[in-house]
Amino acid sequence: MSRRTLSIAAFGVIATLLVIGAFLPNWLLFLVTMAASHGVVSLGILLIMRGGLVSFGQGLFFAVGGYAVALTVTHLGITDAILLMVLGSLAGGIVGALTGPLLARYSGIFFGMLSLALSMVLYGILIKSTALGGSDGFNIQRPTLLGWQLEGTSGDYALYALAVITTGLAAWLTAIHIRSVRGLVTLAIHGNPLRVEYLGASVRSVMAVNFALAAVLGGLGGALTVLALGHIEPTFAYWTQSGEFVFVAILAGPQSVGAIFIASLLLELVRSFSNLYFPNTWQMALGIFLLVIILFLPGGIGSLWSGRRFRRSSRRSARSTIEAKGAAE
Repeated sequence: MSRRTLSIAAFGVIATLLVIGAFLPNWLLFLVTMAASHGVVSLGILLIMRGGLVSFGQGLFFAVGGYAVALTVTHLGITDAILLMVLGSLAGGIVGALTGPLLARYSGIFFGMLSLALSMVLYGILIKSTALGGSDGFNIQRPTLLGWQLEGTSGDYALYALAVITTGLAAWLTAIHIRSVRGLVTLAIHGNPLRVEYLGASVRSVMAVNFALAAVLGGLGGALTVLALGHIEPTFAYWTQSGEFVFVAILAGPQSVGAIFIASLLLELVRSFSNLYFPNTWQMALGIFLLVIILFLPGGIGSLWSGRRFRRSSRRSARSTIEAKGAAE
């Protein structure tokens, strides 16, 4: 897919979702908003996974972005949603830039466990800090958008539209990055990191940059979540939250950026309806759904269309090879 086609597809999806959102009930608007805000965090995990690593500590940046927004609203009185999202992304990116070079020195399970440890350190600090609300966290006031107070049904739609546009642009930029030279080098690192070093590229540098970009996306997701919920608490950094992001990335598969948000929405829908109709066993219902997806789609949701495209491309390549051999004979 060319960059022009990719851009047309991305902006077409954003416009379609904005139109559809005008007809959705408030509860579904909120659900999609949460799915988008969580999906953009899993999008960062996708960048790392393409290099053969898995971060179990994205809750660190999710919490950093969320607390940066909540504290700014509470103590500085800044309520503009766009400015707060930028601030949350920057906060996550700064922490990612500081921790990325350290984590890039490790691989395999050591990378995953160290990222998880950093997230749990932050959780321990947050839960003991009364200045940050302790274990209960604290609420923030409803944000504004360019001076407009986001209240009622129109405010819910505005937050939905903001989440769709922001995460859509993030997905578009991520797709461009994946197709860039650095993105292709990341795939090569997954295949054979030693050969990449021999070719003159720095594996640590590439993975540190990918980790910092994932941190920016994590901070953005935390900011969007806090703006939608109006509440922040230490569980943003807890290991179960990080595990949920990883699972969405695995459920989507590494082939498609769009599959991340589909997987995130499916997870939110199944969890909500399972909790509604099976309040005592909703975890089991959710687990059964996840097992079914893993068993029947081992390549992830993205393999439904990316796999077909890959097979068509392979058939065309094989046909061209056969025709070339026939012409040579």
